[in-house]
Amino acid sequence: MKVLLIGSGGREHALAWKLAKSPRLTKLFAAPGNPGMAECATLVALDVDDHAAVSAFCRDNGVTFVVVGPEAPLVAGIADRLRADGLEVFGPSAAAAQLEGSKGFTKDLCAKYDIPTGAYRRFTDAAAAKAYVQAEGAPIVIKADGLAAGKGVTVAMALPEALAAIDDCFDGAFGAAGAEVVVEAFLDGEEASFFCLCDGTNALPLASAQDHKRVGDGDTGPNTGGMGAYSPAPVMTPEMVERTMKEIIEPTIRGMAADGHPFSGVLFAGLMITEKGPELIEYNVRFGDPECQVLMMRLQSDLLALLHAAATGTLDQVNASWKDETALTVVLASKGYPASYDKNTPIDFIPADGDATKVFHAGTALKDGKLVATGGRVLNATAVAPTVADAQAAAYALADAVKWDNGFCRRDIGWRAVAREKA
Repeated sequence: MKVLLIGSGGREHALAWKLAKSPRLTKLFAAPGNPGMAECATLVALDVDDHAAVSAFCRDNGVTFVVVGPEAPLVAGIADRLRADGLEVFGPSAAAAQLEGSKGFTKDLCAKYDIPTGAYRRFTDAAAAKAYVQAEGAPIVIKADGLAAGKGVTVAMALPEALAAIDDCFDGAFGAAGAEVVVEAFLDGEEASFFCLCDGTNALPLASAQDHKRVGDGDTGPNTGGMGAYSPAPVMTPEMVERTMKEIIEPTIRGMAADGHPFSGVLFAGLMITEKGPELIEYNVRFGDPECQVLMMRLQSDLLALLHAAATGTLDQVNASWKDETALTVVLASKGYPASYDKNTPIDFIPADGDATKVFHAGTALKDGKLVATGGRVLNATAVAPTVADAQAAAYALADAVKWDNGFCRRDIGWRAVAREKA
C-alpha cells in the first residue's frame, strides 16, 4: 500500500516511524515532513492547503491511502476533497472536525446528548462575556472558540486574569479563532488524555496519556502546546476507561451520526477526572502532540492496519495491543517559547536510536546542509522502560545528550506518576 502522511511535527514523525514498520506498506510519502521523517519516508514539497494538488499527487504516484496528522487541514475539509476523488482517508470530514474546530459546537453536542462536561456559555461580545464572568466568579475557564494551536485557553484563577483573557480573544490575539468565546466552569481534578479510533459506527479504545501543558516545572507559567507526556496515565484505571467509553465516547459517536456527520478518525478526549468521574474538557480530532510519541512507542500492533480499518468502516475486525511498560517523552523547546524565540539556531548533535529510546523531530529543518531549530517545540526525547521513574531517567539522559545551545526543557515530566510509584 502506498501512503501519504500529511504533517511536519513530532506527532507526524512518530506516526511515520510506526507506519514504516508495517508489512502492508510499500511506499510512504510525507508532506511536507521534517528531516527526522526523511529516515522513514520520502519527503514531498506539497502545499497541503491546496487540496487539488494533494489529490493530483496521490493520483500521479499511486497513493491510495492518506493519513492526515494535524487538525487545520481536517477543519479545512481536506478529507472531504480526497474522499470525493476516490481516496481512502484517515481523518474526519470538515463537519465532524468541528469537534475540535469549534469548542462551542462540542459543548452544544455535550448538552444535547447528556455528555458530562463543565457548565458553559457562548459569547460574541466582550461586555456580555465579562458580565457573566463577574457574576460567576473565579476560578473560571476562558476559551477562544476556534483553532489556536493549543494556546487559546486560559484557566483563570482570579477575575482580572479572566477579564484580560476575554480582551485578548476579542482584540485578535488568536485571530479569527477568538471571534467567539466559550466561558466554562472550572473543573477540579486530574487531567488525562484518552484516545480512541472511530469509523463512524464502531469505537476502538487505544491508550491513555498525561500531557504537561505549562511551560515551567511544577506546572507553572503559561500554557504551551505540550512540554512532555507519558503513557499510560495511572489515573485512567480500567473502571475509568470503561466509564469514559460509556459516558463520553459512545454517546459522542452516536450523536455525531444522528446529527448527520459521523466521525471517522481518532477521537482525542481531554478529560478531567473529578470526584464525580470523567468529565470532558474538550475534543481534538487528531493524535495529541506530544502524546502521540509515547503512544507509538508503546503500540505493538500494526498502525497502518488500525488506521486503515478506521478509514474503511472495519474497526470491529481489529484489535490494538500495547507494551505494559511506560513511555515518557520530554520536549526540547527553543528558549523563549511559548513567547518569541530565535529561529534557525544550530542543533549540533542528536543521539542515535536505542533499543528503547528515540528522538523525534518536530520543529527542525536543514539549512545549507546543517540541522537547525525552526519551531518553538523542536525535539522529543522519548524512552520506554518498566517504570515511570526508569522511563523518566532514560528520557532525560537522552535529552541531555542532545547538543543544542538554544534548547531548554522542563525537568519534571511524569512527576505525578513517579510520586504514585513511590507512595
